[in-house]
Amino acid sequence: MFQNKKAVIFDMDGTLIDSVGIWNQVDMEILSRYGSNGAADLPEKLVQQQRDELLRKHKGAAKPYEEYYRDLKVKYGFTVSAEEAIKARYDLAQEMLAARIDYKPGAAELLKELKARGFVLAVASTTKKDNMDVYRNKNKNIMSKAPIDETFSLVYTREDVSQMKPDPEIYLKAMNSLGFEPSECLIFEDSLIGAEAAKASGAEVAVVYDKYSDDEREEINRQADYIIDDYEQAINMLK
Repeated sequence: MFQNKKAVIFDMDGTLIDSVGIWNQVDMEILSRYGSNGAADLPEKLVQQQRDELLRKHKGAAKPYEEYYRDLKVKYGFTVSAEEAIKARYDLAQEMLAARIDYKPGAAELLKELKARGFVLAVASTTKKDNMDVYRNKNKNIMSKAPIDETFSLVYTREDVSQMKPDPEIYLKAMNSLGFEPSECLIFEDSLIGAEAAKASGAEVAVVYDKYSDDEREEINRQADYIIDDYEQAINMLK
């Protein structure tokens, strides 16, 4: 998997860190707080599926999450504007992102091993820069295990590109900035839209298991060049 590779690029949410469930909880709270038409009773699985579908619909928009929340406002009769709801979403998320998020088991160890072996490491995530800054400066789990700015040579977030995944722009831009050809790069992803973006970049794709992507598991695995259950398996492949 790592043979002939010079750079390893990672998605963040759901790939390196356990965070998808947090965003589900945040959206469920906002739906319950401001919505009607059964919004308070939506199961977590449906909330996640709905978010994925609407973000895919708005992937070319300048502010896709605002469009997503406009759709939610219409569908569930929000009592506040989409802009107010999305502000509440990110305010609510800040504490959770700082206190609850952690690397997936073995992820920090893999990062350290790759760095020790001379691989160039990068993050290409469509999370917001504000969220990444929480991981950088406030999340003690991440800071104590593998601090972002000490570990990665490059960190790209949503603000660094005009197109969201499954468009490959963020990966193409990262590879270009690092100075490597796609054949010299390995990308780690967890979700279908992420795996599609990675595959479209021309690089090889390693899919790491995340339970929140189970509904699309078959198609995700079809996109993958390598399928790993956890980071311990990836570490063993280095040996």
